[in-house]
Amino acid sequence: MTNNTAQMQAITIPEFGGAEVLRFDVLDVLEPGPGQVSIDVAYAGANFAEVLYRQGVVDVPLPFVPGIEVSGRIRAVGPGVDGLRVGQPVAALTIVAGGGYAEVVVTAADLVAPLDEHGPDLDLAAALPSNSTTAFLVLDRVARIEPGEKVLVHAAAGGVGSQLGQVARLLGAGRVVGTVGSPAKIDVAKRFGYDEVVLRDRFDNAGEFDIVVDMVGGANRRTGLDGLAPMGRLIVMGNASGAEDVGVSANELWFTNKTVSGFNLAAFSAAHPEHAGRALRRAVAAAARGDLHVRVESLRWDQVADVHRRIETAATTGKIVLEVATR
Repeated sequence: MTNNTAQMQAITIPEFGGAEVLRFDVLDVLEPGPGQVSIDVAYAGANFAEVLYRQGVVDVPLPFVPGIEVSGRIRAVGPGVDGLRVGQPVAALTIVAGGGYAEVVVTAADLVAPLDEHGPDLDLAAALPSNSTTAFLVLDRVARIEPGEKVLVHAAAGGVGSQLGQVARLLGAGRVVGTVGSPAKIDVAKRFGYDEVVLRDRFDNAGEFDIVVDMVGGANRRTGLDGLAPMGRLIVMGNASGAEDVGVSANELWFTNKTVSGFNLAAFSAAHPEHAGRALRRAVAAAARGDLHVRVESLRWDQVADVHRRIETAATTGKIVLEVATR
């Protein structure tokens, strides 16, 4: 990518710390390189991943522009890109290099999903690239779900949890159970494809499962492994509790016919952008058909510090998107 003389506003992380470190800066607009596009951002999704960047849990170069997903319109198309045009409305993953909390972002064309005239509105479209794409990849490609299987999802009322329940249904799951951290989130989670929603400290009585998806970590990870049926799969994709890592014995997996797999969307998107993009387009199509629902709350991007505080204290349900001031 090469610097453009144009400038833009962006939210940056100048130093690691609390939500108060986030600030607006003026940066140069970047032009897309080969295989890339630039996007005039309409909305940027707000995610726990960006909290981890800000806290320094994930090592990123400072100053850093967070933002792993956006919606907007194509601003420019780099060499070698086919099927995308200037002015086209799109949803996009920007997770590989970040940059979504800005008026303009550059990303790989493979990680972009066009929004046709029947596609979701831009606010909803910004809520799909991270969580909905993850749900399809985790259940279909990693867990390799089979029709009729039983699925347990932790943090069922959150952004990705709300999508995992619905995608499990779309992919033919027989029973889908979610866990939440407080009674207030039970009714919220029940709207997203779950047969049953229980408090996280009580799910050990929910029976055996073929697939357990764990974003929380800690004691729940051990209990989830214990609750797997033979040939069951535990998918590890987060540690929202901040608990110490949980060790798993390879011999235990051998003797019990169980599998533990990890999934990280950023690493997957960097290594296999074509597969991540295919899952994104699948999610956009499902949302356009009305088969995938997202509870979206749109807030101004100058409220980003409050949004981060809500996310890191688990005070959110569904999805928050930041509306970029000029677009």
